[in-house]
Formats: sequence, C-alpha cells, structure tokens
Amino acid sequence: MITLNFDNTENAFAYKPNYELIRDYQIFRLINQGWLVKFGTRAASKMMDAGFKIPVAIGMRPTIYAVFCGGDSLQLATKKINQLYDYKVQSILDYGVEGKENEEDFTRTANAIKEAILFAKDNAAVDIVCSKFTGLIPFSILEKLHAKETLTDKENEIYKASKERIYSISKLAFENNVSLFVDAEESWIQQPLDDLTFELMREFNKEKPIIYNTVQLYRKDRLQFFKDTVEQAKQAGFIYAAKLVRGAYMEKEELRAKQLAYENPIQTSKENTDKDYNDALRFAINNIEQVAVCVATHNEESTLLATQLMQQKNLPNNHPHVHFSQLLGMSDHISFNIAKENYNSSKYMPYGPVKDVIPYLIRRAQENTSVAGQMGRELKLLKDEVRRRKLFVL
Repeated sequence: MITLNFDNTENAFAYKPNYELIRDYQIFRLINQGWLVKFGTRAASKMMDAGFKIPVAIGMRPTIYAVFCGGDSLQLATKKINQLYDYKVQSILDYGVEGKENEEDFTRTANAIKEAILFAKDNAAVDIVCSKFTGLIPFSILEKLHAKETLTDKENEIYKASKERIYSISKLAFENNVSLFVDAEESWIQQPLDDLTFELMREFNKEKPIIYNTVQLYRKDRLQFFKDTVEQAKQAGFIYAAKLVRGAYMEKEELRAKQLAYENPIQTSKENTDKDYNDALRFAINNIEQVAVCVATHNEESTLLATQLMQQKNLPNNHPHVHFSQLLGMSDHISFNIAKENYNSSKYMPYGPVKDVIPYLIRRAQENTSVAGQMGRELKLLKDEVRRRKLFVL
C-alpha cells in the first residue's frame, strides 16, 4: 500500500524556480498576518467601490494575483499551465471575472467559458473547465425560483435565454469531451441550480462524467442530498458527478439566517463538516461505477482517506472517476505529491484581467485566513523548502 508523504517539499515545490519560491514565501508571510489581510481587503474593497481599480490592480499584480491566478488571458496563462503539467498536475480553467446582472456581462462570461472549452479540447494539460451559473443567470431570478415564486413574463424570457446559454455551453463541453464544473452558491438560490445540473447530467453524463455539480458539505443537509441524488441518477441511468467541497459562504449564511430568523443551514462544528465530507467520500468511492467525484480539498486527512478507499477497492490511482484538486497557489504539498503517485491531480486556475479578478482575490484572501492553521501550514512548508535549497538564512 502506497503511503503518501505530504511533508516532501522537494516534490511539492520542484516546479517553482528559486525567485518564485522566495516571492511566495514573502507573500505568505504577509497573508499569515490576519489583521493585515483584514485591513488590506477592506481598504481594497473601498477603493474599488470608489472607482479606483487601477491602483488596487497595480498593487495586486506582483503579489497575490501572481500567486493565485494564471494570467490575464488563456494565452498568457499557458506558461503556468505547462509549468504544472511538466509535473503531471493538470489545470481546471476558471474565468475569474465575476458576472453582473446584465445581458452583456452574461454573454461575455459565456463566450469566455466556451473559449476555455475549445482551448482544453486538444490540450492534455487541461481536462476541466469551471463555470459559475450566477455569471450566466440573474441572481434575482434564481432567488425567486428557489423560493418557488412566480416569475414575471420578462423574467421568464430572461430565464429561458439563460438556460439556452447554459445548454449551449454544456453541449460544447460534451462534444469536445471536456468536463464542466458548476460552482455551488448560497443556500437560498441553490435548488434551481441543483435541478438544472441534474437535467444537464441526465443528457450529457450517460457514458462519462461531463457535468459536475458542487456539493458543499458544511451544510447540514448536503450529505443526504448527495446520497439521494445519486440514487435518482442511478434510476435514470446516468453518472452523477460531484465536486465535493467543504464550503465558502459561512458568514453570509449565518448573517442571513439571523436576519430572517430561520435555522442556520451550516453545520454547528468543523468536526461535523469533516465527518460529512469524509462520509460523502466513502459513499462516492463505494459507488464509483455510477459516481464520479472530485476531491476538492486542502485537507490532508480527507485526501489520504480517498486514496486509502481507492486502494481498498483495488482501483487504479488514475481511475477516471476520481480527481483531486486544490487551488492554484495553495496546498502544493498535496497536489504534487499525489501527482507523483499517478493520481489525477489538478489545480483550480483562475484567469482574467487583474482589475476584473480583484473581487475573487479579495474573497480568496479572506477565505484562506479564515481556515484555522491553513496559512501557517503553507508558510511552514515554503520556509522548509527555502531552507532545503539553502537560498538564504531565515
């Protein structure tokens, strides 16, 4: 049985030249200061709101943008994509520009996703494209659908056009044998997205996983949702594909639940989230012929559990129904060490003009610092590798 070593920094950072390693170490030293991140992200948000995008972009380009994003365009991201693939780590392309509530932005986002699919078509370094349906459908319409409210005639027209837009993207992915991840959203708009992805899977996942829904296990109801939906997919005769994550909207969910006086849908403890996440992994691997799963986590225990479950079932490390993924710039000790053992390993790679990706970067900085111990772990690993290479005395 293979024993993974997540402390092997030589494997983890082999793809980074010395100057990148030192740069990332210095940046993570700053990110590790929670007060600094809190102050910096607030200041950046206020400057953005006041219309000062360019100064914020200038500050972010050589720092957190360089660490967490691939480049301004797919073409400019190619260098980083190939750099990862030299070490058997693929890229999941994510057009990081956040959509707004107008047709022009929806069309721009749809075209960018289609461009990414065609880019991935004959590129072994890219096998998955990420999509965020709130960049393709107005949030307000999803909110009404989730609440089972009747749409106006105008809203129905917009929703119909949105579904056609999404269907054309999904069909293009299917025709070009490229998987499409659908991001999870806030609990009060998630149901229509679950319904939509289920219907897309019914059409396009008959032979292999193309469309993936995202399941957030920090919600109390998601483990049962996952199990029930897999059973429905079995009955309907298609592969249910899921990207399993812990979750990303904790503070927003808690605040809304308090304001509207309903039960908070988020788990009462991290332990409960971890338990449900690992139980979802067990269920997925035990049903691996009918389920495809992306183990999207920075958690070493969950990653190790998934590999152990695969070994127990005598599954090959590179089984086509099991992928592992971490964010670009994070958890290289997981991504590159499992890639070395021939597991399907990918990095989630956002790209887009700096000034347009700033909201994503602000959210990433805030989310990363909220995970207990995450920044400290990243910093220690970088420090260990800097020392191993004898680059300078720390």
